[in-house]
Amino acid sequence: FPMKTLRNYVAPSTEDLAALKARLSMTGEQMAELAAVAGSNQWRKYTGGHTPRSVGPHMLFWIAARMELSDEQFGAVLAKMRELGAAFDFSEPQS
Repeated sequence: FPMKTLRNYVAPSTEDLAALKARLSMTGEQMAELAAVAGSNQWRKYTGGHTPRSVGPHMLFWIAARMELSDEQFGAVLAKMRELGAAFDFSEPQS
């Protein structure tokens, strides 16, 4: 089937990511969970340091999907991922 693709992608700046974190009132650990990275140390690699990493479109898409899709819609995406062969747990983080 014909597919559109992103072109000329420009990642959000570190300031954009800091503003998102502030707007959501989230900790670094919570932002890491939202972005599906290992933890706050990994999240900080995208938001600071001498040469911060650029947020790729796949990571930004995941963040946006988590923020915008209903639980049912997001569940359908997860189901499709499993149908495509992925295996994972998706649950509340353990305290």
